[in-house]
Amino acid sequence: MIHSKRSDRNNISPQAGLLIWAIIFLVLATAVLNMPGYPSGLKPATFLKLPLEVPLTGLALLVLSGLAARLLAFFSTLAIGTVLFLRLADIGVQSAFQRRFNPYLDAKMIADGWNVLSGSIGTLTAASLIIATIAVFILVLLLLFTAQVRLADAKPPITGNLRLVFGSLAGVGLIFFTASQFDGMRQYASLQTPSYLTARLTLISKSMDDMRHFDQDLAARAEKTTDEYLFRGVAGRDIILIFIESYGRSAVEDSRYAPLIQPRLASVGDALTAKGFSAASGWTRSPTMGGLSWLAHGTFLSGLWVDNQARYDRLMISDWPSLNSMFRDSGWRTAAVMPAITMAWPEAEYYGYDQIFAAADLGYKGKTFNWVTMPDQYTLSAFDRLVRHPAAEADKPVMAEIALISSHAPWTPVPRLIDWLDVGNGEIFDRQAESGDPPGVVWADDQRIRRQYIQTIDYSLHTVGDYVAKFGDDAVFVVLGDHQPAPLVTGPDASRDVPIHIISRDRNLVRRFEAEGFSPGMIPAEDAANPPMDSMRGKLIRIFSQAQ
Repeated sequence: MIHSKRSDRNNISPQAGLLIWAIIFLVLATAVLNMPGYPSGLKPATFLKLPLEVPLTGLALLVLSGLAARLLAFFSTLAIGTVLFLRLADIGVQSAFQRRFNPYLDAKMIADGWNVLSGSIGTLTAASLIIATIAVFILVLLLLFTAQVRLADAKPPITGNLRLVFGSLAGVGLIFFTASQFDGMRQYASLQTPSYLTARLTLISKSMDDMRHFDQDLAARAEKTTDEYLFRGVAGRDIILIFIESYGRSAVEDSRYAPLIQPRLASVGDALTAKGFSAASGWTRSPTMGGLSWLAHGTFLSGLWVDNQARYDRLMISDWPSLNSMFRDSGWRTAAVMPAITMAWPEAEYYGYDQIFAAADLGYKGKTFNWVTMPDQYTLSAFDRLVRHPAAEADKPVMAEIALISSHAPWTPVPRLIDWLDVGNGEIFDRQAESGDPPGVVWADDQRIRRQYIQTIDYSLHTVGDYVAKFGDDAVFVVLGDHQPAPLVTGPDASRDVPIHIISRDRNLVRRFEAEGFSPGMIPAEDAANPPMDSMRGKLIRIFSQAQ
């Protein structure tokens, strides 16, 4: 009898159990529907608001019965789950690219997101984080569905009490919601799920419509690629286009980074001037930030605004001429030096390169710098050896596109410039590659992430400046950032501007860029214009085609 009484005390009554499930539904549904779509919104005050959908759904579950109630539970869970997925995706995309998640355009970026995340914090940590997120997501949906089914199956007399509770919450929430519609009233209750999901569907619809217009542009617009006057202003010279990973405006102007980068740019400018080079610098607005460098490459080289993967994919299968192919058709030998490419690269066919040097083709025998396959100094050294001065001298000038990646996350270890004669096959960099802390340690400290990010930018600028000063000869260099780094580095309100530098011994050529709004030297003026990156190709073609 004693054992029986103890068991009775440990059992939860049906009424109490149902009350617990009602609380679970209220708390979870309220938390999900209040969840912000941006990291900075994740604070307690954000969740102190009543979504009217929650008490109204609870009330409907208690009023309906049978199949109708279970269908409501299913579709309610589906709607809340969709909101939860979109909000989590928004937080991830906002953290990396400072924009909302677009299901139509961003689905193809899952693999790229994994590459960036695993390269930054390590494969095991990234996999654990993703698995934990998926597990929590599934658990939340199971709890929500189970709680709603329990409410749908509730029997009197508890249903009457719960109807009163949900009805009262809905009534009070409606009063606060109505009051919040007046200016200056704080919103303590909301009704946003229908409008939120409708807005996301509208975004998908607009994206699909945008793609139709982009396809029409690709088909309708034609551009002459051969012209006797095309590029006559740079005839016979090597044209070297260098993208520096994550080199954005913040690196030059942010008070946390300017004390290191502005003196570096000034010293690079002084070294170039001493060697007879002139430079002009400006800003251009990138179509992306935080990653997806190929969108910037595609935009700059096509002269079309390519701000999402769908547009990029369409461009890659189009007949629209790239800047590379225009140089090739005008007598240049075109090459791509891409140390980050470690797999098949079918998109290369669009650009029209005569030669492609991916990571495996550059002859690097040293150790990797975590995600970064080789330091920038080796990349430029290999470019000089394999492209500009190959064993069999070519009789054509070179138009080369180079992607420098030492400033790519996880920004550890930070490489250092050495004597160019010592570069060899890259084994000399092994000690640098083994130095510093692993990504997991660096990325545990936001301040250290920012400090090492800017150190890699400093290294890349130092390396490019030193290469041009020592080996630039009569080449024309176009050096620019591909995009700003993630908001973790720049802050949430940073622009999408990146610096662009024109460097040449042809002072008259550089002056033409100054006449187009560029600033003399290596530091762009703060108030200089920031035209979109797709306009840069037309500017280059126009200036490069003017008579000398």
